[in-house]
Amino acid sequence: MPYLSAITDEQTETLISDVLQLYGYDFTGYSRASLKRRLNRLYSLDRQVSFAEFRYKINNDSVYFKRFVEQITVNVTEMFRDPNFYKALRNKVLPSLGTYPFIRIWLAGCSTGEEAYSMAIVLQELNLLKKALIYATDINPTVLEKAAQGMFPLSQMKQYSENYIESGGTKDFSSYYSANYSLAKFNSELRDKMIFSTHNLVSDHSFNEFQLILCRNVLIYFDRDLQYKVLQLFDGSLEKLGYLALGTKETTDFSPISKRYVRLDTDKIWRKMV
Repeated sequence: MPYLSAITDEQTETLISDVLQLYGYDFTGYSRASLKRRLNRLYSLDRQVSFAEFRYKINNDSVYFKRFVEQITVNVTEMFRDPNFYKALRNKVLPSLGTYPFIRIWLAGCSTGEEAYSMAIVLQELNLLKKALIYATDINPTVLEKAAQGMFPLSQMKQYSENYIESGGTKDFSSYYSANYSLAKFNSELRDKMIFSTHNLVSDHSFNEFQLILCRNVLIYFDRDLQYKVLQLFDGSLEKLGYLALGTKETTDFSPISKRYVRLDTDKIWRKMV
């Protein structure tokens, strides 16, 4: 598809309005540059004849709309991504939560679930999994279906094992899954401590009170106002002395909640003090 037929700013706004009105998915606070880039990628990938046809399919074809959401939302993840972050969780955060009778953890924007299984493994190694529950949410129901299966390509296990060891893991990583043809199926005792559910950070409300909230590399796709709104949602969902973990390029600085939080050293983890 020639670049001349790429989706315009005006057409991007039209699609955002359509999707909000018809489906309740609110992309109004998303970074326009990032959103437009992903729209044009899908437009080109599916060899659309015209914007009018593209718009019609999104608005009238439920199967295609599912594909639209899958492609427009960002689903880049891996197990024990950023091993130093997991090392900080293992050494600084989770041991302090070990004194609680029950630990509720929210993984917002969990994508296909690699982060949820990573968290469950660390909890198990700290002997905390039995009294923990991981709420893993995403706007995209398709990726949640994959996450709930607990199966990932066997070809990725070498990289995931290296990440795991670098994050402080000491066991044989392969003990956490069984090979199933080209897939690695993770143990059911990990999956049993997870609840996967759709949740829209833009429009949905708090649904529980948590001791730890992770939302890593999601806010970078939102504009400043929406970032602040989501941070306030997390603040309202987090217990006093609870922890909030963000991505490498994300921060609570300058936001309305910043005065209530103290950052842990150089890690992208903040503790709620007030």
